[in-house]
Amino acid sequence: MKCPYCRENNNKVIDSRLSKDGNAIRRRRECLECERRFTTYETIEAIPLMIIKKDKRREVFSRDKVRAGFQKACEKREISMNVIESFVEELERDLRESEAKEIPAAIIGEKMMAILHDLDKVAYVRFASVYRDFKDVNDFVTELKTLLSKKK
Repeated sequence: MKCPYCRENNNKVIDSRLSKDGNAIRRRRECLECERRFTTYETIEAIPLMIIKKDKRREVFSRDKVRAGFQKACEKREISMNVIESFVEELERDLRESEAKEIPAAIIGEKMMAILHDLDKVAYVRFASVYRDFKDVNDFVTELKTLLSKKK
């Protein structure tokens, strides 16, 4: 392991412990050359999840894309980053537990819709407008009518 400060390979582990989520080992290291300390994380190399897009292209699952979608939908709403991050973690955990190596993008979109539906109706409609590709105001009205009829 190279020191990020002086680029030397000579260092020692001072402390090791599990990360907060238990999915990594956090190691505190000290460089024996420059004596500065730094942290490394050791994780299991996971097999990448492949997402099958609408046009049949395949791409690697991206937590960042999912997080960005949640953030955009929840923009200017009273939803903390902790809540968003926990939903991203929950979604990724569900996908990995399914043991499918290729997952249609529609499954991810529907799971995100379900989460947002329970979390915040405005965020849900924002996400639905992009996900379902609303063409005009009538599409919004139809979705809102559906949303309001479920409330009763």
